[in-house]
Amino acid sequence: MKRTVYLLGFITFFTLSTGIMFKIMHWPMASLLMVIGFMLLNFGYLPIYFYQKYKMAA
Repeated sequence: MKRTVYLLGFITFFTLSTGIMFKIMHWPMASLLMVIGFMLLNFGYLPIYFYQKYKMAA
């Protein structure tokens, strides 16, 4: 589970940071990368992270 959280976190933040860099450089597909990054963050990484923290505390 810990490896999954790390891998999903890396993919999420890599996608998000790439989208931000593309947006700064005014390159195409920047908005799509940022949307995908935020979707992965809000619906992928954060729920798994908080579930893991909840499971460890209980």
